Amino acid sequence: MRKYAAEAGVDPQLLMAILFNESYKPHGPDVERAWQKMKPEASFGVANMHRAAYEECRRGRPFADRPWEDLPDDPALAVRAAAWHLHDLGAQLPAKWSGSYNKNELMALGYNTGAGNMLAFARGANPGPEARSYLDRLHDNWTKSADALKS
Repeated sequence: MRKYAAEAGVDPQLLMAILFNESYKPHGPDVERAWQKMKPEASFGVANMHRAAYEECRRGRPFADRPWEDLPDDPALAVRAAAWHLHDLGAQLPAKWSGSYNKNELMALGYNTGAGNMLAFARGANPGPEARSYLDRLHDNWTKSADALKS
């Protein structure tokens, strides 16, 4: 996990907190594939990555040859892709923003709601209830993430 955060240049504690946030559903490959048959737009892997986000972040990366369908079977690939997705979100942030969120909070909101919403939050827009809940869970998982990284 630290290796992929370092490779992508993102805060490992943020990546770990995102993984904790995304751990709300079972991540077994068979369960995920069955769910995806019922809900084709469902996300895959331990980082709950949607196909479009994966396809965008894998371009030019060391895992560019790996399809999105590999995420349920390869937790390391899912973590690596999440790290690079966070990197890409961070790269889209302006040098300065008027909103009250810090960079990690904005990147987490972007991970959850998409880059366009992240940029709106950077300009001062208020997140809706689902995004606010995601950010609250991120805050709740922050210390837990630091502890997990110590071991």
